[in-house]
Amino acid sequence: MPKSASKELLTLSQWLLDSIDNQDWAIYSQLCDPTLTAFEPEAVGHQVTGMAFHDFYFQLNAAKRTCRSSISSPHVRVLGDVAVVSYIRLRQCADENGSTSTTACEETRIWQRQEGEWKHVHFHRSPAGQERP
Repeated sequence: MPKSASKELLTLSQWLLDSIDNQDWAIYSQLCDPTLTAFEPEAVGHQVTGMAFHDFYFQLNAAKRTCRSSISSPHVRVLGDVAVVSYIRLRQCADENGSTSTTACEETRIWQRQEGEWKHVHFHRSPAGQERP
C-alpha cells in the first residue's frame, strides 16, 4: 500500500474525530456517506443507519466541555476502493470547572472511495480495556 494512501486515510480519520470534538456537523456530514452505519455504545447493541442518530448528539449543547481526540496505534489496510482504519482513540476532556478525564476506545472506521473521494461508510466503537467473556 502506498504510504500516501495510508497517510491520507489517517488524516481524514483525525479530521473526522476533530469534527466530532468540535461539534462541526458541516465537516462531519461532508466526510460521511448519508447511509453511514455504526455499532457504538450509544446505540445499546443496535446497528444504526443514516445520519439522524449522530446529528442528535451534534445538536446537544456541549459548549461547557472541551475535548480532544488522539489516534494511537493506528493500522490502515486498503482493499481497492475500500479501506479499514483501526486504532485506539484517546479522548481528553475538560469541563467548565477544570475537571479533566481521559477515556480510551477501540475504533474501526471503514472508508470507501466514491467518485474519487474517500467517504466514511461504517464504524464500530467499543470501550477499550474491558474484559471479554
